[in-house]
Amino acid sequence: MGYEWLALAAAGLWAVAALISVKPARHLGAFAYSRWRMFLVSLMLGGASLTTGGWQTLTESALPLLALSGLIGIFVGDTALFACMNRLGPRRSGLLFSCHALFSALLGLWLFGEQLGGWRLVGALLVLAGVMLAILFGRRGGAQDNEWEQVRGHLAIGIALGLTAALCQSLGAIIAKPVMMGGEVDAVSASGVRMGSALLAHCTLRLLRVPLAMPHHPINRRVLGMIGINGFLAMALGMTLILVALRQGDVGMVAILSSTTPVILLPLLWWHSGTRPALPAWAGALLATLGTALVLGMGGS
Repeated sequence: MGYEWLALAAAGLWAVAALISVKPARHLGAFAYSRWRMFLVSLMLGGASLTTGGWQTLTESALPLLALSGLIGIFVGDTALFACMNRLGPRRSGLLFSCHALFSALLGLWLFGEQLGGWRLVGALLVLAGVMLAILFGRRGGAQDNEWEQVRGHLAIGIALGLTAALCQSLGAIIAKPVMMGGEVDAVSASGVRMGSALLAHCTLRLLRVPLAMPHHPINRRVLGMIGINGFLAMALGMTLILVALRQGDVGMVAILSSTTPVILLPLLWWHSGTRPALPAWAGALLATLGTALVLGMGGS
């Protein structure tokens, strides 16, 4: 499977996981939710790595980079994303988080000399334009009353958290790319190291009883189950697919294709809330689809 399809598959997994994450994230709070999710996913990835022997591919030089990637991309980035979602809802937080595609493309051009031209450049721009259009105009009249459309707290803080999450996602991918480029490090084991470093940071805050790290409400079986499903889809599968994609493709292109999550989320939100997205949102989805088709069609050029 080409890296383009891997990035799109990750975007689809993240869209499904986003719906599952809203209630448990608001029940526990961003820090406690992230900590539980990282704990469960660390067990999944660690078990898979031990079973397959993938941990033996990890080198001393790779470990510091993967750990740093996890601290920035997962510990800071994921926690900021869920804090943003708790304040602004999944649609608006998706808009802000999709900016990671632009950040990654610019960083890839600057640090790795990556090139994006011809029809692939046109396709990439269509994807970005479609994602922005789909979310900016994704709400119909009357949808404001939906609890997922309500703004909780200060809007500026939510925006800052979303942009922080996007930037950290980009930096995390940039840091991990040199490790994955060689093709020798097992992607599942690399994800496990990233997850473990982020979990260690979260547990440190919890042991220090930092107020932000304390749960809003006690966890229960239903919430734990939702966290487990979300973690498996978004992190155990989704983030591992991204690492595999980074092994084969440019950081910027992987980020652009994986940023289609908000477009994929449109019909899922319609199904869940019963409110059909506005016409410009569907136009944005069509633009993103055409752009993706161009990128995939020109993959060999």
